[in-house]
Amino acid sequence: MVQLLGNALDLPLEERNALHVAAGFVPPYGDRGLAADNLQHVRQALDFILRQQEPYPGIVIDGQLGRPHPARSVAAPVQAVHESYDMEADLADNAMHVVFHPKGLRQFIVNWDEFAGQMIQILHREVAQGSSIATKLLDEIMAYPGLPAEWKLPRNPASSSPVMTMQLAKGEFRLAFFSTFTTLAMPTDAALQKLKIECFYPADSATAEKARELAL
Repeated sequence: MVQLLGNALDLPLEERNALHVAAGFVPPYGDRGLAADNLQHVRQALDFILRQQEPYPGIVIDGQLGRPHPARSVAAPVQAVHESYDMEADLADNAMHVVFHPKGLRQFIVNWDEFAGQMIQILHREVAQGSSIATKLLDEIMAYPGLPAEWKLPRNPASSSPVMTMQLAKGEFRLAFFSTFTTLAMPTDAALQKLKIECFYPADSATAEKARELAL
């Protein structure tokens, strides 16, 4: 019955485990994380994807909704702004905090209001799917100064572009990227289900040229 309820509600595997525990049963799905010995082939696949992504940035995001997989992270184009972050080390490892922290990437995103307004909807979708981690992270993000009160609620913000871009500027340095998310197709482990691969692609030819130049 518990399994049928989880299926009917289409709950994430992590929440199905919690449902089984609450009902007095052993959780049916593993939650080992990428460090598990028998997941070496998964780690290799992730590294392979990110190698093909170079010279453009890419990160593997774990269940903390923003913490990059340590084996490989953002590529050269973002290092120029990364070095200017002035924030706690644990927050600087989390992509969501980096975008919203006043002294993180936020200070270099030209279209921050529009970009961050769209990005926070990712958290709202995760909250709606029953993620307690997303709920906690949303509360942390909304505690930062300068965020509109309406961002506390899910909405469908309008955009002037068919694809949301992240436009970065630091001095004469200019870059513009849009991104894609990739997930594992049929994971049976709760930790693997939460993994996302975010790949960034140049939104204009100048960014593509600059990324190739920085990678040399």
